[in-house]
Amino acid sequence: MTPAAPFGPYEFQLVLLRRMADHQAGLVEEALRELGATRAEMREANKRWQARAHARQGPGEFERYRQALGDPESRQPVRGDSEAWAWPVPLWPDLRFTVLVGPRRAVWSRSLTRAPGAAPPELRTAEDLRPWRCTIDEVWRAFRDVEPREGAAPTLARLDFTLPDGGRGAAEFAWGLLQRQVPPPAGRRTTPLA
Repeated sequence: MTPAAPFGPYEFQLVLLRRMADHQAGLVEEALRELGATRAEMREANKRWQARAHARQGPGEFERYRQALGDPESRQPVRGDSEAWAWPVPLWPDLRFTVLVGPRRAVWSRSLTRAPGAAPPELRTAEDLRPWRCTIDEVWRAFRDVEPREGAAPTLARLDFTLPDGGRGAAEFAWGLLQRQVPPPAGRRTTPLA
């Protein structure tokens, strides 16, 4: 790949996988085989994405997504002055890459979300929380006392929560997709992120 080479949905999926590779190497290897891609191609796609993100004269964050993914599958109004733009992701047919866009095309969030009409997994126990099976939104809705926290790495989001049996759980997410469970904090409550 050269800097002038096209950067489309295929390459964008490699960027998603690169962020997940440190946390779910086995699943990423399977996904690379499914795409017919190599680890080197994944690293190169991520390098090109990062170069575009940090270029002085490059497109803004929202425009980078649009250039890579094309027209969205859907645009839904959210809270008055924002919209959720969603694109299909072939690796995860039941998910969509969703960008919450505010005024002046500011990107407020970006994550993998469940596609409309696709059934979410049943989440009742810690055993139901398997990597790549559920999204951060689904975990948030399934459990009680949910608290967002910093993940173990800058690329991870974390939720702490109470399971139906009263035990505490914690999970980390990359791009909004569950990567792993982590030990919950000691005690029932700790200070969440501000």
